[in-house]
Amino acid sequence: MIVESSLTETRRHVRSARRAGRVVGFVPTMGALHPGHVSLIEAARRDCDFVVASIFVNPTQFGPQEDFSRYPRMLEADLKMCRDAGADLVLTPDVSAMYPESAQTIVRVTKLAQVLEGAHRPGHFDGVSTVVTKLFNIAEPNRAYFGQKDYQQQLLIRQMTADLDLPIEIVTCPTLREADGLAMSSRNRYLSTIERGRATHIFQALQLASQFAAESNRTPPEIAQEMRDYLNSVGGIDVQYAVIADRATLEPLTERASSAVALIAAKVGTTRLIDNQILQFR
Repeated sequence: MIVESSLTETRRHVRSARRAGRVVGFVPTMGALHPGHVSLIEAARRDCDFVVASIFVNPTQFGPQEDFSRYPRMLEADLKMCRDAGADLVLTPDVSAMYPESAQTIVRVTKLAQVLEGAHRPGHFDGVSTVVTKLFNIAEPNRAYFGQKDYQQQLLIRQMTADLDLPIEIVTCPTLREADGLAMSSRNRYLSTIERGRATHIFQALQLASQFAAESNRTPPEIAQEMRDYLNSVGGIDVQYAVIADRATLEPLTERASSAVALIAAKVGTTRLIDNQILQFR
């Protein structure tokens, strides 16, 4: 496995692979890898001939009160996981290479970036769309892999890729969960034992929504209220949003529909967690 910090050398390796007719798969990450990330690399390995992963803690997607400085960085362990999962090349660029002092350009998605995560984390998605565009330009993949846990992010990247006419297929892979249902996340390591137990109720609230969608006549706003009531009854969970939205637009649903997703963001202690569940109305 090649480990490369140079953007130029990364392009050289990728272009050599493409000239040889190899299909390039790409998995962008911020490190602190867990089995969810590994599953993305493994999916790319199954589908593609040359697999590139990136490890870059992107400063522009963190707000001023967020956890950039304490975000876990464990490069050697991450590289081993990439190697074991079958990556051919891992890009580990410096911040100065990704954002030189002369940089003046951002990539901004409008409507999709203004709701839910975008409303609670102003500027977050500008950082995401800018860094992903840059990484796409460096890695030049045929396919790029993202997890469903960050549902709004993968939707926004699909929109951006289509709008900019980027010749990249976006592949969304299922959320991986712990045995108790908690979605795997690099931020789970911030949770205390007590908080860890509370955090599992986020998935249980989503399961409740799935059950109501499939087995009752409740409307989306009623189901969303059931999720909020359930989480508020647990204690120790600060619900930021719990909504039922259209899967493609993220607009709140008022009536039962064939395309729906339940999305939750909540703070457990000081740790902010997100999760989602595709709903099937009966």
